[in-house]
Amino acid sequence: MSTLTPEHIVKELDRFIIGQNNAKKAVAIAIRNRWRRQKLPQDIQEDIFPKNIMMIGPTGCGKTEIARRIAKLIEAPFVKVEATKFTEVGYVGRDVEQIIRDLVEVSVRMRTAKAKKELQPDAEHATIQRILEAMIGEEARETTRETYIERIKSGALDNQIIHVHLKEQNKSPFSQMFDIPGMPAQAQMGVFNLSDMMQQAGMGSARTKKRSIPLKEAYDFILEEELDSLIDQDKIARDALNIAAQNGVVFLDEIDKICETSQRHGGDVSRAGVQRDLLPLIEGTTVHTRYGNINTDHILFITSGAFHQAKPSDLLPELQGRLPVRVTLAPLNSHDLICILKDTTHNLPSQYQSLLSVEGLQLVFEDDAISTIGEIAAEINDNVENIGARRLHTLMEKILEDVSFNAPNLSGQQFIVTKAFVEEQLVHMRETSDLSRFML
Repeated sequence: MSTLTPEHIVKELDRFIIGQNNAKKAVAIAIRNRWRRQKLPQDIQEDIFPKNIMMIGPTGCGKTEIARRIAKLIEAPFVKVEATKFTEVGYVGRDVEQIIRDLVEVSVRMRTAKAKKELQPDAEHATIQRILEAMIGEEARETTRETYIERIKSGALDNQIIHVHLKEQNKSPFSQMFDIPGMPAQAQMGVFNLSDMMQQAGMGSARTKKRSIPLKEAYDFILEEELDSLIDQDKIARDALNIAAQNGVVFLDEIDKICETSQRHGGDVSRAGVQRDLLPLIEGTTVHTRYGNINTDHILFITSGAFHQAKPSDLLPELQGRLPVRVTLAPLNSHDLICILKDTTHNLPSQYQSLLSVEGLQLVFEDDAISTIGEIAAEINDNVENIGARRLHTLMEKILEDVSFNAPNLSGQQFIVTKAFVEEQLVHMRETSDLSRFML
């Protein structure tokens, strides 16, 4: 983390996102401030809170991608949610605290995956011992065991049928009965505890069953069992809660859709109520999860919205105060769209080239073809609806539809995407976009 200077973070984001330097800098500073805070004495750490960010810009301009890439770069738990999916407490809908519970679930999965990677060597050793016991028994000579170990590792015995005892997860019907969708987690705390008690009593415990399966398949099953047995679930939960609390990132999209404006009448239930429920979450509160309680004081919240029919000042003043950093993202023009196709890592042309190479087809894009795609995307965005870089996905699918369909029959050949080919494939879409300007 010490090497992730703001400059380094922005350079990394530049690999995947074109332009939007103000937004990149704001996020980079917020991430660096986390590292700075953790280097300070404990007493002052508690008084330094993240400066939550509001991104303002049209759809498809890179808001979500910036947040997602940042979370991946710092290996932090990350969740993206739409504000419109939530309703005020008391109405039918999702409780805003579910955002934090989802974040903790992501953190648990990340921490579990990391623990499994660390324990992989020990689990592999235990797996081979169980397979040896099933194949040649415990009394076999050491030279015999070594021979079998070499053959197992080389894959020479992958298809041999062996007889092994594997666990069967027998979930208690009681826990299924009590796991009610939509019930607030506070109400389900007792359910989780009851489920744990029943498992301890043997009502939901795993049983073993003797199975006759190929060695390769058995190896995978046993390895997973051994990894599960080595993992300290309580420690995983504690670590995951701490990681989510200190490094978690929540991306709250479409926050403009929960604004109360004079242009809106009726519609979704209690937008202001959702905002009020979000206030303590963003300011800092304690949320109950199945793994324990988590404090949200130091979770970084990044919100975003197009704000076509509303403006940031339409949010509740208290919520505005909890989003002190505001950055405006510019719409993407034809030059930006062309750069996205040419200069970003794993850009769309390279993705299609990789996909079709599996069929043995070599796909080649001429430079002026790529430029034409970017120009047409910008033209359609201007004439129909500006969906930013997402328009490129639509056009690329249309351009390569027949090529992708016939790829298995073109193995060993080369297909060159030219400017003329692009214009021929997209002529109908351009005509449709021209007509749409005159339709009500």
